[in-house]
Amino acid sequence: MARIVLGLGTSHSPQLSIPADGWAQRGVEDQRNPWLYRAQDGGHVTYDELLSDPVPGVMKELTPDVFARRHEQNQAGLKKVADALTESDPDVLVIIGDDQKEAFQDDNMPPFSVYWGDTIPYRPRQRAVGTQQLTQWAYPQEAQNYPSQSELALHIIDSMMDQGFDVAHSKYYQEGQSIAHAIAFVYARIMQKVVPVVAIPQNTYFPPNQPRPRRAFDFGLALRNAVEGWKSNARVGIVASGGLSHFVVDEEIDQRCLKALKECDADAIGRLPLERLNSGTSEVRNWFATAGACHHLDMELFDYVPCYRSPAGTGCAMAFARWA
Repeated sequence: MARIVLGLGTSHSPQLSIPADGWAQRGVEDQRNPWLYRAQDGGHVTYDELLSDPVPGVMKELTPDVFARRHEQNQAGLKKVADALTESDPDVLVIIGDDQKEAFQDDNMPPFSVYWGDTIPYRPRQRAVGTQQLTQWAYPQEAQNYPSQSELALHIIDSMMDQGFDVAHSKYYQEGQSIAHAIAFVYARIMQKVVPVVAIPQNTYFPPNQPRPRRAFDFGLALRNAVEGWKSNARVGIVASGGLSHFVVDEEIDQRCLKALKECDADAIGRLPLERLNSGTSEVRNWFATAGACHHLDMELFDYVPCYRSPAGTGCAMAFARWA
């Protein structure tokens, strides 16, 4: 039977792909960001409202030297994740990442979906973050049809139905549509050798049907059962793409999430406050699902890097980890 031999967690924020000397400008552009939520209670706020109650000590985080050091930490964290994948060399990767209205829209927004097409379509698009054009290594530059492990994907769908998860499925995308950037990022920055993939988009971002944290973890438990029930000798890796807190850095909730993940504490994951898992912070659900799938493995946190970029405390907290 197949077995899960590796889990990986990585942030995929555009801030990873912007040189350190562009972070301050990104902070200026946060003044127009409609996805800002107050760290303490998850209330939807404006930039000016955040600025009126600043994070203590935040100004020390906004110097060129700190930006450069944090940027170097991020690149080192990404390299550790990529090297861990290369060292393990699994036969198949299951990538759990959020779709931000790239394939799914408000007319159909499933909490969990499994893609089982013959190939995984990637179509590059012009992406800029404010005035900052993403550097070439952020996402693949050429249109690709990557190999899919459709046999495992179909098996996962069937097994999930037996286990009480009524997952959505996709066999193909519309003309010109691409797999979500959360998954494309793994190809560009993590996967040094292309292997067949099962793509599992999770709706972390958009109410009203975001999976509850414990449900995401339980989905991971069921995913492990599915993989281990596949009649193959394949060695399978699981990747969580996204997180941690953004667009307002919330170090306290990040540490609570990381502690629960490291301890594989399903009850602690279930007690996390939903109101503080909004916006980009919602992507930690991909990590919860991966932790469930890898609960037989030990989690090693490579690094946690809170990357502030404005006096209002906006930015993105990055994290990089392995289950082995």
